[in-house]
Order: sequence, then C-alpha cells, then structure tokens
Amino acid sequence: MRKILLASVAALGGTMALAHAQTANPSQGPIANPSQGQMAAPYGSGPATNNNNNAWAIANTPSGSAAAGPLSTMYPPNTYAVPTPGTLVIHLNGRVEADLSANFTSVDKGQVASGAANGYKLNPVGVSSYMRLYPGFDAMAANGLRYGASVELRENFESGTNGSSGTAAASPSANSSAETVFVRRAFTYFAADQAGLVRLGQTDGVLGLFDNCIFTSQCWDAGETGLNGGGPQQSAPSNVIPPFVWLSQSGAEYGNNKIVYLSPQFYGFDFGLQYAANEGNSFSEDTGSSPLQSATCGEAGDNCIGLSSGNDPTRWLNQVGLGVRYQHTFGAVDFKTYGFWETAGKEDPTAITIVKTAPGAGTGDIRYDNLNFYKAGVAVTSHNITAAFDYIGGAVNGALAERPTGGASMNAELFGLTYANGPVTVGSQVGIIDSQGQGDLVGVSQRHEFEVALGGNYKVAPGLQLVLEYQYAQRHQGDFDFTTGTDGRTVDARYQGVTFSTVLTW
Repeated sequence: MRKILLASVAALGGTMALAHAQTANPSQGPIANPSQGQMAAPYGSGPATNNNNNAWAIANTPSGSAAAGPLSTMYPPNTYAVPTPGTLVIHLNGRVEADLSANFTSVDKGQVASGAANGYKLNPVGVSSYMRLYPGFDAMAANGLRYGASVELRENFESGTNGSSGTAAASPSANSSAETVFVRRAFTYFAADQAGLVRLGQTDGVLGLFDNCIFTSQCWDAGETGLNGGGPQQSAPSNVIPPFVWLSQSGAEYGNNKIVYLSPQFYGFDFGLQYAANEGNSFSEDTGSSPLQSATCGEAGDNCIGLSSGNDPTRWLNQVGLGVRYQHTFGAVDFKTYGFWETAGKEDPTAITIVKTAPGAGTGDIRYDNLNFYKAGVAVTSHNITAAFDYIGGAVNGALAERPTGGASMNAELFGLTYANGPVTVGSQVGIIDSQGQGDLVGVSQRHEFEVALGGNYKVAPGLQLVLEYQYAQRHQGDFDFTTGTDGRTVDARYQGVTFSTVLTW
C-alpha cells in the first residue's frame, strides 16, 4: 500500500509539473521534486473555479480586445493550459486575504424593542482573514471530448457567542476551533466544440457563467466583489447590509446543485439553460445527525430538502432559467449585453394553515408567489474604462427569495465604472433596490435601499495585491425597525466603512 501511495504522489507531482511547465520561463525552467509534492515555477494564474476551459463551450473563446482594455476579456485565453487529446491538467489554486477594517453603523449600540439601549456596543475596528482553495482539473479525451471537475473550499466562521453574564468568554483558541472548511462549489463538466458545454453539480448557473464580474462591476477589488459581500461588508453587522439581489457570483445563485448548458458562440451570440430540483444538494436527504444537524430526513418531513408540499411556503423548487448573451468588439470599443429569465415553483403548504398577511404574522404564516423574474445587463469597454449597468425585476424579494403574495415587485439597478491600467485598477458601484421587503407589511410599506462602493487595488507583484475600499449603505421600510428586526417602529439602517486588504493568490 505504501508503494502505491508513493507512486500516486509521484504521478500527481509529475503531472502538475508538466502543466506548469507550459508557462515556465524557458531560461529557468521549473524546479520540481515530484516525489515530495514540491514545485517551483513562475506565477501562472490566480484562483478561480470558472476558467477558460470550463466557462466556455469552446475553450479559449475570444472575448474583448487589448485595444479596448483588459476588463473586456472574460475568462482570458490560456489562463489555464488547454489540454491536448489524451492529457490532463491539474491545478490547485488558493487565496488568502487579511484585512484591517473600520465600520460605523446604526446598530453599533444594541437596543430593546422600545428603542432603549441594552448595554451592548461594538468596537468599530476589526482585523480579519480568510482562505479559499480551488482544486480541479481539465482534460481532453482522445476523441476531442473535453471534461473536468472543479471545487471551491472556503473558511467558515461562527458568531461571537462568548457566553453570558457570569461565564468566561471563549479564548482565541476556542474561537478559531469553531472555524470550519466547507464546500462552496463542486461540479463536473463535459464539452464538445460543436455541441456546447454541460455542467452538473454545485455550480454557477447561466448568470454566473454570463457575468464573471463585468456586468455587475465586481472586477476592481481583487476578487472581494464589492457590494456582493466584499470590503467592509465582510465585517459589518448583518442588519445593515442590503442583499446582493443582482445574483451574479453570489452564493444564492451558485450554491444549489443544478444542470447547466452553454452553447457555442455563433456570430457573437451564445445562450444558456439551467435546471435545479431544489435549493440545495439532494445528498442531504440521506444525511445522519451530526454536531451541526441533529434532525434527519427519515421520511417526508420538514427536514427534507426536496419537499414539494409541507409546512414551509418560502421553499422554492424546480428552478428553470434561460438566457442569451451577445459580445462584439468594434475596434477599440468592446460591447457586451445579455438577457435572462428565471422561474421556479414553490412548496405547497398542505401541512399548515396560511393566515392573512398582517403586521406581526410569522414568515411561515404568509402565502408567497412563484419566483418569476427577468434580468439584463450591458457593459461597454474602451481605452481601459468599463461602464456597466445591470437590472433585475419581477416576482422576487431580495436575493432569490419568494415575493409575499400581494407584495410589490422588485426593481433593482446597479451602475458601475471601472478603470484598469497596468498594476492599477479602480472602480465604483452604485446600487438602488426597491422591493417588498418585510413580508408581513404587504399593503403597509415597501423597502427602499441604496448603497455605494468605491476603491481599487494595486498589484505589487504576481499574486500580491493591495486593496482599499469604502462603502456606504442605507435601508428604509416604514413601520420596520432594522436594529431589532421587528415591526412597529420606523428605524432605518445605515452604515459606512473602509477596509484595507492584502490579497495573495496562487
């Protein structure tokens, strides 16, 4: 067995060395000790689960131009080596980010329901870090079939539940022991140049494949993704953060298991289809109890991810999406646009009695509508500047949640401007969200949210980027208290924060 394991490690190291050698400096060459898993080579690329092999129906599909600017190119060609027939390219990329932040919010001081202070206060200064790993491979069969798999592993965090009065706070060791590593993406893919690409598993849908970051203006802060949970949002209290309703590159969009088809590009057009059975991973139907989950799905019941009827009217199922994208470069001007439509059914609440929507009604007591929304975006890049606009609207409430019946349709706009030149990238986002918001306030009030992010990054060296980002947001809904999360008082939420980040990738 020991000999077999050593041989396997040697084979893996040798394969990785061959893959990296395609980008190595010929004058230096890679320095490898495959039997010990060691590899030294010039920096190849940063981390990504989506790349030039698995995000196009045809590997290295042309996109954008050098004349327009670097941001016009989606999934740049040869970021990862394209396998030749009968070969396999293995990659193990990673990301470590460490931040200094300062946040000033309307919920820095805790309150009771009446609005009186409860004695709790937040320190506005924070130091934080996280890691991600991206193992995967791309291969090509002898007959030209491309295939592969990709995984994203992330660090998870537990809230600071450090005990109550009379008990000691948890030590740094205990707090770090609560951090776990979990699977964020895990999918396989198959592709043929004439037929297109199929993905299966926990993967980006059509929106995530269509928009790597350009339409939603997330390309300027070294992968922190701006208003999509990046920068100061990573360390601010959740009640003040608007949801990222535009979905591209967000967990609400790629976190469930689905099958996705992407066509080859025809005269600048390609289209995509997707289907998901439920909001999660159907393997969870067969899980046993654990420290994180005591209940199991022994029979049809409220712990089963695949329910079509039961006691949860907020659960959607049978998600279907369809989109079309167009890209073309006119000299030094690159133009991109897309349109997308999605719908999903919902769990039939046969195990409970739905009551009339009224202030104070519980989430499970309200009737909801099927998901049914549309989304579109446009991005124009010229002379290293990208101007982009993204829109989502319809029967949806927040980040892929069902709209309460009788509630207002959501309309949300995202404007962005990005400039990239050499090692410097700067950008901004402005988001406006109008939605129903609180479900039990249908007919009483609607939610209005505004947010802005601006900043940039400087690439010091391959794999080393420094990021500075500022954000501001405000949230309002009549008769709703964002501090306590309850009805009865109108208390808006506001926050502003600044984050300095060191981002290292390999």
